Amino acid sequence: MMMWFSGVTSRGQQSSRGSVEENRDGEKRRLPKLKNPAKIWKNLRQQNHIHNTVDEDGCGGAVQQEQKEEQLEEVSRRLIFREEQLFSQDSPSEEEEEDQLQRDVEALRLQIWTAVHNTFTASYTSSTGELEVLRSAVVSIQQQEEQDRRWMGCHEGRVPVWRPQKCLSAHNRLLQNMVESRLMKAAEEDSDGADGLSSPLKREVCRVGRCVKEDLLTVVRIVQNCYPPQMDILNLYAGLYHQSFSARLSQLTASGSLETDDCSYLLFWINHCYPHEILKHEDLEGKIKTACLGSLLQPNHLDRLEDQYLTHKEDKVKLWLNTALRKEEESWLSGKTPELIDQYCFSPLAIDVIQVLDGSLTEFSCVVGEQIKVQRITAHLESFLSRYKRCVEEFVKGDHRNVHSVIKAQLVCEQQFRDYITGQTGILMEQQRHRCLDTLTALKDCGYRCLTCPSRVQLKVCFSPLWTEGWLDGSLPVVDSLLDSLNQQLSDLSDLKPACRQALLSVLHEDVVLQYVKRTMRSRSRSREQQVGGARRMIDDAQKISDFFSQGVSHVHAHAHTQSLTCTLRFRPGQFPVCVCVCVCPQGCRACVWLGDVLCGLAEILRLQDPGSVQLEMVSLSRSFPDLSGAHVSALLSLKAGLSAADVRSIRRSVEENRLLDVSTNQSPPFFSKVKVKWISNKINQMGLKT
Repeated sequence: MMMWFSGVTSRGQQSSRGSVEENRDGEKRRLPKLKNPAKIWKNLRQQNHIHNTVDEDGCGGAVQQEQKEEQLEEVSRRLIFREEQLFSQDSPSEEEEEDQLQRDVEALRLQIWTAVHNTFTASYTSSTGELEVLRSAVVSIQQQEEQDRRWMGCHEGRVPVWRPQKCLSAHNRLLQNMVESRLMKAAEEDSDGADGLSSPLKREVCRVGRCVKEDLLTVVRIVQNCYPPQMDILNLYAGLYHQSFSARLSQLTASGSLETDDCSYLLFWINHCYPHEILKHEDLEGKIKTACLGSLLQPNHLDRLEDQYLTHKEDKVKLWLNTALRKEEESWLSGKTPELIDQYCFSPLAIDVIQVLDGSLTEFSCVVGEQIKVQRITAHLESFLSRYKRCVEEFVKGDHRNVHSVIKAQLVCEQQFRDYITGQTGILMEQQRHRCLDTLTALKDCGYRCLTCPSRVQLKVCFSPLWTEGWLDGSLPVVDSLLDSLNQQLSDLSDLKPACRQALLSVLHEDVVLQYVKRTMRSRSRSREQQVGGARRMIDDAQKISDFFSQGVSHVHAHAHTQSLTCTLRFRPGQFPVCVCVCVCPQGCRACVWLGDVLCGLAEILRLQDPGSVQLEMVSLSRSFPDLSGAHVSALLSLKAGLSAADVRSIRRSVEENRLLDVSTNQSPPFFSKVKVKWISNKINQMGLKT
């Protein structure tokens, strides 16, 4: 305020020394002697009202009394009228009249600045009358600015010594001083609202930030109604508060390295509270030109603070994750079995790790401005999962009595980690996400191998009698024996979480069908009767396999339960019977649908004998399973003794010509690519079946 006043009263100080100046016409005239303005302003600041100022000469007293009774804009308009009358005369005006007018103008200015200076006092913001004073003061400023422009265009005659007034510039300087004073006062005062904060820096930042928010809301809700739109008073205040707040924060960070808590709190205000809770407050959003404000700190200072915060947070996250994994591994090696929750094995490892990461990432999003830096935190998740996988693999290799229960608990953790990573769409980079999911897949496969190793070994042994005479005539119950054995081995999965158990059974279901198809493709060429009989046996086996896995673990014979896979033969005059396979799978086993389609499709190819019908069915199978290669087609056709070499070439050519161009439209998972048939290439060459 005093900075403004020194410029306002410079002319008055000259006149108080009784100096003599020459006017534009060369005539000397003495400027009026005014009382000490510093004394007047001192009293004004102490009492915050112009009514208590003392004019020792009584000069301007009449004008001040008039200003009490009428609006400032009317006083300003009347003084401008007197000014124009006085200085438009041809003959020189009386010196006493000019002195009196100058005193009246100065008194008006004091009234205007007092009204502006009291903008944020409680009486102003709550009183309609006081707000009207501010509005009138703003109108007076505009009037004085217009009068300045009139005198600037005047090249003849005398110009008043108090012109130009530059009221608008003085108004803006006054606002700047007001803002700086209010933020300094807020920083130094002890208020109850910040007592819960742990350090002086936090309390100061909180008080200053709260002052910025409250004052800007006062401006947008009340003060801006007193100003014309062209003055854009809200953005003027916003720029001044931004500048002063920025300077205050720069002082706090200039002292050197901050405590970690102070650093994170300061960043929280810079990157979250100020831009989101203040500038984007519902009353301010869209009204403040935030793009013109920029950050509260210079980029180099901000980068230094963020690097300090991230270094500390990285060390903390790494320590937490390492400690969690170390305690989990110690529990395994001690021989303890995991706790049971809802009747299944459970480990808190994934929940603990996810809570640590989620809390750190949530804090990061509020503290750090550049979200790309989040990789410094998420990189520790990737390295943790790699260490976690290695620990599980090493544990499985050992001879531990609790290995199965531990693995069951870790499969639950794997699913929880997978759900969390899949849901983090905006934080993890795509490559990082893929690497984490690949690590989890390897971990899951390790667990599946551990729990199903005996079953996988038994598959090859049990399926060796396929396509033998005993299997073809039904005297050798190959699949029944396998499923009975699996039922006994898999009964140990009762304490595995249902979702994990179903996923494991789906994988085992696929392994069973894979081994069945591999054994079928490796068999030798069969006669027409053997092909038709084998197709019927495949339909029966597919039904039993689907029943077993759709029921969970308990295997029952097809005739004792509702069939989940049915196959009927429809006859048409003059044609071979058509096999229609329908898989009605309970909700528990999604894999049985398409795996049943695989076996039914192969059975249909074996049953059909007409080359044209075989060709249509083979094309249909290749479109349903795009990974069915030419080698697989040849392997299947090699089972059919009734086809000529020309028929085989025609069928293979038709399959290649009718493949789906866009395989993404197919919803079937890859299957035949897991059936290795490299040995068929030599057989194809020997038969001369290449196209």
